[in-house]
Amino acid sequence: MGALIGGIYAAGKLDIFTRWVSDLQRLDVVRLLDLSFGSTGLFKGERVIGVLKDLIGDRNIEDLPVPFTAVATDIQNGKEVWLSRGPLFDAIRASIAIPMIFTPQSIEGRQLVDGGLVNPVPIAPTLRDHTDLTVAVNASAEPTGDLEPPDLGTEPTDDEAGNFHERIVKFIADLSQQRSVKKETLGLLDVMFRSMDTMQNRIARFQLATYSPDVLIEIPRDLCGVYEVYRARELIGIGREKAEATLSRLRAHRGDDPQRM
Repeated sequence: MGALIGGIYAAGKLDIFTRWVSDLQRLDVVRLLDLSFGSTGLFKGERVIGVLKDLIGDRNIEDLPVPFTAVATDIQNGKEVWLSRGPLFDAIRASIAIPMIFTPQSIEGRQLVDGGLVNPVPIAPTLRDHTDLTVAVNASAEPTGDLEPPDLGTEPTDDEAGNFHERIVKFIADLSQQRSVKKETLGLLDVMFRSMDTMQNRIARFQLATYSPDVLIEIPRDLCGVYEVYRARELIGIGREKAEATLSRLRAHRGDDPQRM
């Protein structure tokens, strides 16, 4: 999500994206998922990227008004890859390729997946840019531990969704269980996602200790699931609250001097 939002912001289209994503309902999210029927991931991701290209426009990273770097992982050698040239949405697609969820993205012969595997808080790519302030968002912060899985309920299917909708809703229901940290019996998806959470949390803490940002906004890692895009309006509100509280503490620490912000 960091690469997606960062890339759209760098393209100057964040307002357009915000209006679009805030209106999404659960069934809209289901329609954006295109099953892969392969062995490298559940979804191809081509449909959602196509919609975003139509919404935002397909541009090269080097032509954006704001410098942008997406971080991905080369699944073949385990190395971190910085993508700062070429088609914007190819880089975004590579960076959002969560293993087992989305198929890898091929760029210049490399099979790329989610950069969070090796660097969930990629501060290092910003060091080559001229910046006044480094703001990092850690989406791997400590869980609240008191969140309940969302009430998925049932939605009427239509001819377009059909049985596909039912299969996806079942898949989403299974995913939702991994958010409850109080579960006594763990399933396969629970183990997979909690293992990834543990790994990314350890790496994130190491990265933050190595490259200390000026501002760190911490988001509990159990705040939402990877599939809950339909909660965008609520989550954007939470993000704003977290950011405003963090920046207020920074202003207080710096004596509320606007020249130092």
